[in-house]
Amino acid sequence: MKIEDIRAKTDDELKDQLDALHKEAFNLRFQRANGQLENTARVRQVRRDIARIKTIVAERKRAQAA
Repeated sequence: MKIEDIRAKTDDELKDQLDALHKEAFNLRFQRANGQLENTARVRQVRRDIARIKTIVAERKRAQAA
C-alpha cells in the first residue's frame, strides 16, 4: 500500500482498513505458530501498512488540533 493511497482515503475508510489489517496480522501470527505460513514477507508488509495508517491518522489529528 502506498502512502498516496492512504492519504486519499477518509478517516472512516482508514479505520476499516486498520481493523482489517489487525485481523490479518492476527491470522498470520497463528499461521506462523502452526507452521502453515507460506508468505513470510506478508507479516512485514502488514505491520508496515498498519504503521503507515496510524501515522496518517496521527498527522490528521495534529492538524485538526492546530
